[in-house]
Amino acid sequence: MKTSVVWFRKSLRLHDNPALRAACQNDSTDSILPLFIIDPDEVGQNFQKLSPNRFRFLIESLFDLDRQLSSKYDSRLLLIQGKPEDVFSNIEDQMGKSFDSLYCEYSSEPWERKKLFSVQHTLSEKNENLQVHSFGSFHTILDLEKVISSTGFRNPKSMKDIDKLFSSNFTKNENGFYEIDNPLPEPEKIKPFPKIPEFNSLSIEQLSDLICDHSGADILSTKSYFPGGETEALSRLNTKVSGRVEYVNSFRKPKTMSTNSSGEPMEPTTTGLSPYLSTGCLSVRMLWKECEKCQLQGDHTLPPESLHGQLMFREMFYLLSRSVENWDQDTSNEMCKEIEWEKFSPDKMKAWENGQTGFPFIDAMMRQLHTTGWMHHLARHAVSCFLTRGQLWQNWKFGRDVFERKLLDSDWALNNGNWLWLAGVAPFSMPYFRLYNPCPDSKSSLNVETKTAEFIKYWVPELKDFPPKYILEPHLAPPSVQSDSNCMIGQDYPNPIVNRKESAKQNLAKFKNSLAQRKSA
Repeated sequence: MKTSVVWFRKSLRLHDNPALRAACQNDSTDSILPLFIIDPDEVGQNFQKLSPNRFRFLIESLFDLDRQLSSKYDSRLLLIQGKPEDVFSNIEDQMGKSFDSLYCEYSSEPWERKKLFSVQHTLSEKNENLQVHSFGSFHTILDLEKVISSTGFRNPKSMKDIDKLFSSNFTKNENGFYEIDNPLPEPEKIKPFPKIPEFNSLSIEQLSDLICDHSGADILSTKSYFPGGETEALSRLNTKVSGRVEYVNSFRKPKTMSTNSSGEPMEPTTTGLSPYLSTGCLSVRMLWKECEKCQLQGDHTLPPESLHGQLMFREMFYLLSRSVENWDQDTSNEMCKEIEWEKFSPDKMKAWENGQTGFPFIDAMMRQLHTTGWMHHLARHAVSCFLTRGQLWQNWKFGRDVFERKLLDSDWALNNGNWLWLAGVAPFSMPYFRLYNPCPDSKSSLNVETKTAEFIKYWVPELKDFPPKYILEPHLAPPSVQSDSNCMIGQDYPNPIVNRKESAKQNLAKFKNSLAQRKSA
């Protein structure tokens, strides 16, 4: 009996899964073992690296995958905790030569590439005939290794650059669309789960209990607005994209509202699909093709503002994260100007992370992040600028780490790319002196609803009785207004942590001086 292991790494789905499909098509395989590894390097020895929201999303995604494997194929998902090389060494020890092949996706992060190399080395030492199959173009549209190794490759820094790379890798059809491969369908059949020892495996319930015990949070006690899993991903794709031709064709990312849909403070005006892309519950090719179907039905927006444009930016950051050394660092990184930031300030960081800065727009967004694990891209612009070059002069890496822990759609390539961009330190950044106002009005490019201030009142309930006229800078409201609104600033809600205009002026001077010093060095 020959067994193939399908290692689910970042893509927790059945559709458009080349590794799973290849295993199913291997005629010499008698059984398939679907596997997910809980790696302590990823989640922390004590499950401290991810927020409760991120763990909830992961647990829900694993549960959905396991349920589908069981109901559709009479199979299941095996969960094992440990370092991948140790896990596979143990599997090989217990299964011997019956374990003859491993199928998995390529992952571009430096540690993920090292991890796969270590697994391959471990298995080759034990059984030189055991085959390891890794598939590129899995989590991205482009084959990253193929693109960066191509003759004349240069790091893309703009939509024009990434469009040129798409042109070099894909032809266009008669409708002017790039010929992107269609997503693979779910397998019609999966060979049976092997009769094997349990390898000290965990049930999903046991994993959930472990996380709860270590974190002190009951991660499944409250319902998330973004439930994890492929089933939810495909449902949301249908309601937000496939069934909304006009929405897709008129989509312009900069025009979407940072304060969410009117009357629905939890529902984004964007697709809300980013968490499902980052965990691989939704194939990026599937989303691309569904957008294309809509665009074939009439006039539509174009990159960079269109949904296709946003996916192309995603590809750009993935390429950069693979080709740029020290992508996640503020030194020895060719995509990062070295700025003399202030040392880590516990008080500033705590106020920013907990939504207690005294700037209601910033605080609402940070509280939304803490509660839901999500935040609109324009809100990310505002809070990132506020933390770095705008008001607090903290290193972008400090904010990056908070986002990494809390965002449901946290993605190493994109998270670092966005922080480099918004801190003003990257070649693709906007000019550093263009700051976002943390107290935006209705005309701001941050697209804030200010007539009722419904969103801010929802997330900062201390201000729920405040007149919208004063809600963005409540400390300027007369004492009588504060009293009538049942919120005295400085007592019931904090005063501003800094003078926004003075701090911005000082920080721009420091940024300019830091650049000048580096240039003359």
